[in-house]
Amino acid sequence: MKKNVLIFGLVLGAVLCIPWLVMVNMLYTNPEFKSNDFLGYAILVVIYSLIFVGIRNYRNKELSGIISFGKAFKTGALITLVAATLYVIAWLFCYYLFVPDFMDVFTRHVLYQCTNEADIAAKTKEMENYAKMYEKPLFVILLTYTEVIPIGLVVSLISALLLKSIKPKV
Repeated sequence: MKKNVLIFGLVLGAVLCIPWLVMVNMLYTNPEFKSNDFLGYAILVVIYSLIFVGIRNYRNKELSGIISFGKAFKTGALITLVAATLYVIAWLFCYYLFVPDFMDVFTRHVLYQCTNEADIAAKTKEMENYAKMYEKPLFVILLTYTEVIPIGLVVSLISALLLKSIKPKV
């Protein structure tokens, strides 16, 4: 199981870095870009399907096609944890070495998206709070984990439900 979790977790983690690399690049080159949330979530669903593939691969190659819900969920959760850890490490490396002014650039982008004065005032305060919290490395780590882990656990749960072996009734 360890080899399977490591392989799929590292691949998932590496692939998860691609969308934020694209977004960070867009923020720095064209801060007025209009994001497409539907496309972003669709891309994430495709990327997270690697958890399903990882669980299925483990079930078929190491367990002769039989896996319990618990073992399937554990495998998916471990793949998620490995991927999230790689994602966090990559973001910390990128943030502290290459884009330490990310919160300023991101704040400008968020405020540009606001349509009225009330939104601008509320978002300005919210982004100031995020910027203060982003000064603490622990917060950066925790926030970055929360971007990845919840979706991974939901996909792990769904995958475990779909891939679990149903014991035949005798």
